[in-house]
Amino acid sequence: MEKDKNRKEELTDEEMTVELELDDGTLVSCAIVTIMTVQKKDYIVLLPLDENGGNEDGEVWFYRYFEDENNADAEPELEYIDNDEEYEMVADAFDEFLDNAEFDELVGPES
Repeated sequence: MEKDKNRKEELTDEEMTVELELDDGTLVSCAIVTIMTVQKKDYIVLLPLDENGGNEDGEVWFYRYFEDENNADAEPELEYIDNDEEYEMVADAFDEFLDNAEFDELVGPES
């Protein structure tokens, strides 16, 4: 995952994407996979998309996620996770999220 300091966010319910500006100035469009809470902190999981809107390798990026509770119109903020232990904790939580999602697909909707 590339570290990015300057982020431009475009988050809408319809698109469910965010556009990140990486350190080198490259803009990357990412699909929002989920927002999850781990140890009372919010994190966002992003799937970087290529120019065709796809992702061949399945790589995801994790960021801390903040919303301004006092201003509903403020855009959410993303923060790079530079602590390996915190990153692994979020990655493990995402693996558990995927396991639960797969289980839900196998079980199907309740009748």
